[in-house]
Order: sequence, then C-alpha cells, then structure tokens
Amino acid sequence: MRNFFRSLPMKLYILIAAVLAFSFFSNDFGLVDIQKTAVILAAGIDRTENGFSLTAQIAVPKGSDRTAGGTSSVEIEAEGETVSDCVSLIFSKTGWVPKLVFCDLIVLGEDAVKEDVIAYLNYFLRNDYMPDSCMLAVCEGKAGELISTVSAIDDASSLAISKLFSDAAKKSGKVMPCTLKDFAIGYYGVSESGYLPFIRTERQKGGQNDSLQSAGAGTGTDGEQKIYIAEETALFSKGKMVGLLDRNETLAVSLLKGNVFSGTFNAMDGDKPVTLSVVNNRGKVSLDSRAPSVKLSLSVVVRLCCRGVTAAIDDIASDRVTDDILKSCKETLSGYVGSMWEKLKGSGCDLFFLRRALYRSSPKRYGMWKDDVPFLSPVTVEANVRSMK
Repeated sequence: MRNFFRSLPMKLYILIAAVLAFSFFSNDFGLVDIQKTAVILAAGIDRTENGFSLTAQIAVPKGSDRTAGGTSSVEIEAEGETVSDCVSLIFSKTGWVPKLVFCDLIVLGEDAVKEDVIAYLNYFLRNDYMPDSCMLAVCEGKAGELISTVSAIDDASSLAISKLFSDAAKKSGKVMPCTLKDFAIGYYGVSESGYLPFIRTERQKGGQNDSLQSAGAGTGTDGEQKIYIAEETALFSKGKMVGLLDRNETLAVSLLKGNVFSGTFNAMDGDKPVTLSVVNNRGKVSLDSRAPSVKLSLSVVVRLCCRGVTAAIDDIASDRVTDDILKSCKETLSGYVGSMWEKLKGSGCDLFFLRRALYRSSPKRYGMWKDDVPFLSPVTVEANVRSMK
C-alpha cells in the first residue's frame, strides 16, 4: 500500500487537496446562518383557553435600544395548540429559525402547574438539541410576564434568574435548583414526585422607575426594574404542583440532602437573636423496609456569625457557640424538618424518593407497602448540632 501511494503523481495530490479545500469552504455543513437564527435563552410557558402560550427570550446583536452593551434580548410570544406550534409561529413571525441549544431556563406559570406539566415539557424532552442541564422553575403569575420583565442586575431577565441557581446559591441551602432531566426522572419513576424552585419578583426600590416617579414622569409600571427571589420550593406529585415549602423548610431539605456548606440560619441566645453559619453538613433520609419506618437525620457544624444586639469586644473576637445556643439550634432545625415533613405528608410528594428506594431494595415489599410509604410510616427526626470550636 505504501508503494502504491508513492507511485501516485504529485499532480493528483494537488488535485485532491484542491477538491477538499473547495468542499470545506463552500459548504455550511447543515448550519444555519447566525443572522437567520433565533438563539433562545429562556422560555416561559403558560396555559391558554385553546392551548399553550410560549414567550421566548431571544438573544439579539448588541447596540439595541434596550441596552448599550452586554447580552441584548427581545421577547417573542406565540400561542398554539401545542408547544411545537408556538415554536413554529415564532419562526413565522420573525423569519428566524429557533434554536434551543443555548436555552438554559424554562419557567412554568402558576396556571400551568395546576395540571400535569409534562404536557408543557413534552416538546423540550423530545428535542435532541435541548440541553439536559436546562434549569426548570415555577413562577408566581404568568411565566411570559416574568420572562419579559426588566432585570435590575442584568441585561436579560433569564441571565439574572439563572444566577439564583448557581452552585454558590445551592450551597447556601436557600435555593433548590432542578434541571429538566432530573424532573423527568422523578416524574417517570415509581415515586412520581419532584420539586422546582418557585420564583417571585420584587420591584427594585431606588431604581430608575422611582427616579422618574419622583420627577413627576408618571407612575406606570412599563420598564419597571425587577429583582427575583427563589427561596421557596414547589412540590409536585404526578406532574401537578401539590404544595409549597417556605424558605426555612427549603433549608431543612437542603440540610437533609447534605448540600449546605455556607448557609446561615437564626437561633436564640436566651431572648436575643443570633445567626449561625454552617461550616459542615451531613444529612440522611433512610427507610427501614422491614417496619417500614423513616428516619430523618442531620448533622451540622456551626460557628457564630452575628448577633442581633450589641456585643462586647471579647465576644466579637470569638466565634464559639455556647451550649444554650446549640440547644436552640437543635430545636430550630428540628422544627424546620418537622414542618417540612408535615407538608410532604399533606401533599403526597415523595420528595426523597423513598418509594423508589423501597422498590429497588425489595420489589415484593414495595408491592405490599407502596401506599403506606413514606407518609403512613413512623418517622424519627434526629438533629445533631456542634460548634466549630
């Protein structure tokens, strides 16, 4: 074979190289011109009388009227009988080919989560270009309105919201992010349960809108700057939202999952408030399939972070936690865990996938007790809190 190649004339090599170069530089390899592409950053989905409403936030070139730099965006809304219809209508309205490969956020409106939300996510789960890591969330009111709000801290609302789901936010224990892939796994598993962060908006005080109002320019809300909060957690069973955990109950779940390494919570030193910082955290939710029974246990190492009252200089120099504060911490965290469990019990959301654990450990016992686990089983709560020093 080597001798064969050596016998080929040099002109043939040059001809082959020219053909390859021509093929490379004259072919778009199936790619769409960026000027004809709608790069979707985020999608908000709502329910309508006749089907679905999709609001897509699309990245556009810099220098638009909306912002002088950074990531500019525009929101396009379309209604259809299916989500795919909505995407097709966006193409018809703009002439841009919608692309989901950079879509990092899907938000469902409150009306959407009153029924099985897989009907809203079906299109995204089937789309080969949709990233599995795309964040999923529920919002107060309509998702389209949330996506179209003006962020006080970023050029695009989707970028500001995505910051709420960073690794640092997760380690604080105040936010429980969930991806499209993870939600689908929980939905189609034997537990048929899941969770999503619940987003609320607040008007940014002291922003541009307040300046206009104080100058007598009007009191309208168009262009009002918003900030976003996602410390609550929506509970799902069989695809429907069945409950809502508050910020303390969300922290309890994060502690039980062992995810907290920089978060804070409040306790009492006598009748005075103190704030503790979590230095180390381990948690476990275990199911004894022989009984069956459930044990919720967490272990936390804390340091004194702040007092709500004036303190002496030697107290400020020390971050040691007294026994009285540790006792208050244990009572506080046990209360958070107990309150969280009661909401899970009342909603029927198997948030910790205990039915799945039972099914994997013993299909026979799962057939016997699947209706009793986990909420009709005896529950034990164990909280261990230690000082860093």
